[in-house]
Amino acid sequence: MASEAKRLKVDDDTSLQDFLRWCDSVDLVLSTKVRVSKEGVVADYGMLAQDDIEKGEVLFTIPRSALLHQSTTHVAALLEREKFSLESTSGWVPLLLALLYEYTTAQSKWKPYLSLWTDFKMLDHPMFWSKEERDGLLRGTGIPEAVEKDLDNIQREYKDVVLPFITKHPDMWNTSTHTLELYMQLVAFVMAYSFQEPQEEADDDDEDDDEGKAPNPPMMVPMADMLNHVSKHNANLEFMPDTLKMVCVRPIKKGEEVFNTYGQMANWQLLHMYGFTQPPSDNTDDTADIPVINLYKAATTGSSRDHSKPDGDPQLLEEMWELLRDKGPFVFGKHGCLTDMELHSVLKVLCMSRDEFSELKDNDGWEEDEDEKIISQAFSNDGLSGLKTKWKWLIHEAARLTMRGYPDVDQDRVLMEDQVLLERLSSRQRKALHVRYGQKSILEKVMELTKT
Repeated sequence: MASEAKRLKVDDDTSLQDFLRWCDSVDLVLSTKVRVSKEGVVADYGMLAQDDIEKGEVLFTIPRSALLHQSTTHVAALLEREKFSLESTSGWVPLLLALLYEYTTAQSKWKPYLSLWTDFKMLDHPMFWSKEERDGLLRGTGIPEAVEKDLDNIQREYKDVVLPFITKHPDMWNTSTHTLELYMQLVAFVMAYSFQEPQEEADDDDEDDDEGKAPNPPMMVPMADMLNHVSKHNANLEFMPDTLKMVCVRPIKKGEEVFNTYGQMANWQLLHMYGFTQPPSDNTDDTADIPVINLYKAATTGSSRDHSKPDGDPQLLEEMWELLRDKGPFVFGKHGCLTDMELHSVLKVLCMSRDEFSELKDNDGWEEDEDEKIISQAFSNDGLSGLKTKWKWLIHEAARLTMRGYPDVDQDRVLMEDQVLLERLSSRQRKALHVRYGQKSILEKVMELTKT
């Protein structure tokens, strides 16, 4: 994806050179086969191969002492002492308080690292877009609703947890510098660049004990956050007891960009969490959601051939909705439904007779007796056309109703297929188009495979 890189001159980016010197001072070891650059990479900073790299080679090693989180910051002892007053829904408050302090303290030991970001709004998360832009460009994608929820949570967390704490400690923080605006920007920074250490694998005997365990808190990992993401990545971060290592997972040619992965991320997730997208054709992990309400609406509408109405009983459908309203959404990827067991269960209920539904309620549900592999195959792209006629019709209609929530489908197709028109779009328009078009393409495929 990256073009052939030009060598970055030392004088071109003093912040980067300060950061690289800082890396040496904290014993962060960078392979001579890679270099960090702003040129020849897909976005902002990135990493390029200076030589051919084989699978298994270590690209860089980071000592745990160089990780930035609430336990390594200058205010670690205070944050630990008052941790119970910092509990919140997100679980991010201690890290964010640490970042508020370190980012605005001239003597911070993390200054060369944090100085790489002079304006977090450049991350361009949709939370920094106007409401009109979000509602207009991203209608139907689920992102506007997710962002509104984020903004409400951020404001509430700052007002109820952060502000009382920083007011209590004016020697470390102050309300004129550590504002809600800066707090929101640092939330975007954590969303885009933090890492979470994987949970330790539990023994079989301990599985029940680990079910309610909170996920590991996020942390900032210098150098690892320089790598850009693609779904077909060529490097992966490995967590060791004393260090973290970025390891090559498939051969990289000289001049190619080194890509990490943030996990299996659809374009709506990439834009919401990280502020960027991939072209829909490149993102093998793209998805589209069908809300359960649209499956219910399809069932209540029925058809001229009465494919879906259970016994033609509106009261029965209302009772079914009470049972199903908290289900879903049903997630479809490029190869079929990723939530096949849930979709199977809901379709099964919507097509029940009154007697079958009464038996279901009397038994407080049922245990699935079908083989999970068989269900997975049935709801794959190869299997959808072979589903029961009623089930296919319900899925088709639910997908059609979901499509109606997006801006014009044909116009988006024209934009995607015309390179000249595509290049005229602003960055935000192009990213929104990637999300919309990718989702609509998946839904169109679902509709095609479920025609009756």
